This record gives sequence, structure tokens and C-alpha cells, in this order.
Amino acid sequence: MFILDSIPNARELGGYTLPGGRVVKHDLLLRGGSLNGISDDDILLLREKFKLKKIFDFRTGTEVRMMPDREIPDARRFWMPAFNEETMHEEKLALPHGAYKDLGGWLVEHASLKSTQEVARKMYTTMVTNEFTQIQYAGFLQNIVGTADGAVYWHCSQGKDRTGLAAAFVLAALGADRDTIMKDYAISGEYYRKDLDLYIDRVSSPEEKAAMRTFISVNCDYFADALDEIDRKWGSMANYLSGPLCLSDDDMDIMQKRYLE
Repeated sequence: MFILDSIPNARELGGYTLPGGRVVKHDLLLRGGSLNGISDDDILLLREKFKLKKIFDFRTGTEVRMMPDREIPDARRFWMPAFNEETMHEEKLALPHGAYKDLGGWLVEHASLKSTQEVARKMYTTMVTNEFTQIQYAGFLQNIVGTADGAVYWHCSQGKDRTGLAAAFVLAALGADRDTIMKDYAISGEYYRKDLDLYIDRVSSPEEKAAMRTFISVNCDYFADALDEIDRKWGSMANYLSGPLCLSDDDMDIMQKRYLE
């Protein structure tokens, strides 16, 4: 399931069985956390086993400056911030920068605030409805379509939220149903279970615990809210892919021929 020892939450989409019986090919569609601390052994693995060709970084400029990715020879890097950092902070749609220096400790102190709970509750729905974010994911998908060989790797910091939505869109384009999309998102919770366990009992109310799950691990209810929002506003995931994410039927056909067996 997890493919690299030194990268947080690094795994692949290969092996999922989709409606109709086709299976996602192994070793091509990789997702995970920051490449800042990647080991030399894992760099070699990405080069030799996966033949990595492209890296997509959904982090903000601040995150990139604080923890720059290590270079992976032969892989082209694309910086595609999943949201406009300045706007998100001005509109109080993101946690303050200082929160991430000790996220668990910060949440213990601030998860009781309505503002923290609101950011957690709206995080995924904000991303799927935000035009700037849609443009980034549209560009990401077009780059996937244009990758003729080798693997691609997309990531944020923890490899679960911005990365999780990107995985949802890739899976949907390949023909995955909602259950498969939710299953893939939830796997991040297995990776971050120990991190969550360190802090979850230090907050009390359901709202505080929900915020803690969102930022440290996964919150399937809030992620599902974003998928519901897509259905409400665009009628279906298919309409969302062809509308805001600019993915044509021909694009999806290319992806399915490339990534399914």
C-alpha cells in the first residue's frame, strides 16, 4: 500500500478495480507527501522502478520555501498551488502559518474556536468551488493526459487533502465510483492514525475532534461534503470534470487507455 519509506503517506492508485472490471495499472499514478525529506534510496526507487517523469506540488509558496523538495533526476517538477495563499488567509479560510510549526499542539489550544472549526468544515468544499483551485487541478489533469510514459507523483505536505482531491479527480476520470474515491481518501487515516492518537483525547467536543481529524488525519464526512457539493452545483462528478476541470471525453479516453488494464 505505502510505497516509499521516507515520504509521508506515499502510495499509488494501482490495483483499484473499477466498475466494469477494469483495474488501475500499478506503478504509474503515485501520490503522497512532501519530497523534502526523501532518502537517496527512495530517489533511486522512483527513478529505477517507477521511471518517474513528472512531479506536481500543490503546496503554497510559504510551504515550498520552508521545506523545498529534493530534486529527482529526470523528473520535471510543476508547482501548482492548490489555493491562492494570500486570498485564503485574508478571507480566513486557512489556518495561520504558525499553526503548522506544531500542528497538534496548536489544535489542542485552538480547536475549540469556531473559526478553527469553520476552516476545517469548509476546507474541501472551498477547494472544489474556488476558481483558482479549479484552474490548478485542470492544469494538473491536462499534464496527466500529456504524460506518455513513466510515472507521475503529486503531493502537498501531508499527502492527504489537496493530494486527496487530486486523486479523487484522477480516479473519477478513470471511471471510479464514489466508494472507491472515498476508500482511497480514507487510507490516509491509516498512515496518520498514530499522530491523531497523540492528540485526539486532549480535546473534548465532537466539533473539536472533527477539526483535529481534518487537519491531522482524515475527515470522511467533510470530504464527502465536497463531493456532495460537486453534485449539487454541477449535477455530477462527470459534469465537474468536463466543466471547471476542462477534461474532455477524448482526454478521459486517453487516460483510461494509458492507466487501466
